Amino acid sequence: MEETLQLWDWRQKIANLYCEIRSNSDVSAAWRLWRDTRTRMFRDHAQSPIELANRQKFEGPATFPYDPSWRLTVKLDQVTPEHMTVATGADGELSMHSFARTNGLDARLGGELTLYWIEGYGGGVFLPFVDATSGTETYGGGRYLLDTIKGADPGVARPDGTLVVDFNFSYFPSCAYSSRYVCPLAPSGNRLKGAVKAGERHPESR
Repeated sequence: MEETLQLWDWRQKIANLYCEIRSNSDVSAAWRLWRDTRTRMFRDHAQSPIELANRQKFEGPATFPYDPSWRLTVKLDQVTPEHMTVATGADGELSMHSFARTNGLDARLGGELTLYWIEGYGGGVFLPFVDATSGTETYGGGRYLLDTIKGADPGVARPDGTLVVDFNFSYFPSCAYSSRYVCPLAPSGNRLKGAVKAGERHPESR
């Protein structure tokens, strides 16, 4: 039961963090809160993906400096749903389907991104991506922009059918830090040709 309560607490803290992000009109201040809170949680929380022996010396997830030019507004185009199933280790299989695709990234990044709806009880939006930094400056398996089941929702969807894609808030999945995790990664359609130098990155000393 203890581990379950710890996970509950982690999820609650993440949900509260993103609630604060959504309510803050100063986006750069919200980003600093996101960065600093994640650093504390990765170092101190029992559910941190950092291995226990390494937590006290862990300096926090490294990031590119905040850059407002990576906060982009795009249209969302409806797509014909395509279903896919992803193996997630001990958690079994994750089923999801596409429901929208961005329209507005291609000129800068050489591609668009598909948004997925995770199926099952409640469901949630999932938006992973791979770009030209993946495998060098950032995790090879890609990064996440949205994972609303886990509380990662900066509130970027708008009623007019547009989406604010703020790459400054993109982050590594837990499997980037530990083999204890098996994470769904970006499908082939979510691979951008350009380099997204925003959000979480490998420490520059690597």
